[in-house]
Amino acid sequence: MMLPPQTRDLAQRLLAHENAAGKTSEPTEFAAFRVCETLRQPLCALAGVAGCRSLLSRALTLARADAPSLTAVQVAADGSLKGLEELRPQVDTDQAREAGIILITQLLGLLVRVVGEAMTLQLVTSEILPDFRFPSKSDIPIGFEAILKEVDDLQGVSARLEGLAEQYPPVTEALMTISENVLNTATVLAVVAAIKSPKPN
Repeated sequence: MMLPPQTRDLAQRLLAHENAAGKTSEPTEFAAFRVCETLRQPLCALAGVAGCRSLLSRALTLARADAPSLTAVQVAADGSLKGLEELRPQVDTDQAREAGIILITQLLGLLVRVVGEAMTLQLVTSEILPDFRFPSKSDIPIGFEAILKEVDDLQGVSARLEGLAEQYPPVTEALMTISENVLNTATVLAVVAAIKSPKPN
């Protein structure tokens, strides 16, 4: 399955964020395991334990084609990943980091196919990047200003629709749904702009 470059870009950013968080004593090269663990509960809530296990198993199968070392990794009955101890002595830091990027890239690609880009990005930003904010003009290189303007405009449309929903009870539910969809679109645009912007050195 061919994946767009931005999927790998997002995987790299997620792993970098997890490394920077430093919440556990695990080596940073195994941050992919922590990313998968963070996503496991919302995935189980979304697709059930069996669905979560199926997604991770498929992602592992696809990732092993480019990262054979992941053969040591297995998906447990509860959807968690097992095999870290077996993997550690088999690979060096760079190999483990690349294997992690490949695994998360495949998982994100499957999620996009199953639930769509908007929900995937919403899941990622809420669970792994809770401090994500719409990028400001100073954060985005020249050429992305038009995207940020659209983000601002869509946020304004969403807010106005929400205000109208309170004023017109007969169509409140419909307007709130549309408002939420517009805001989700703004989020997708903002995340895409952040993903495609140059990475910090």
